[in-house]
Amino acid sequence: MNQQDARTAVQAAIGQVAPDVEPGDLADGARLRQDLELDSLDFLRLVETIAGSTGVDIPERDYPAVATVGGLVEYVAAHG
Repeated sequence: MNQQDARTAVQAAIGQVAPDVEPGDLADGARLRQDLELDSLDFLRLVETIAGSTGVDIPERDYPAVATVGGLVEYVAAHG
């Protein structure tokens, strides 16, 4: 999966899980838990939504790598 497809998938998944997050808040450096205010349940739903839409499973050991919007995009692009 290329970067643009991964970014689109991540933005769509965040929009489903946290519809109140503004698209302008989705800068690469934005931290999912702190900056976008996703709680642990929201984060798990985001991981499940990504898996459902892209087929990319993110194991718990890789959660630190996907702590930011950019990290999540990179991970999905690399594994999709």
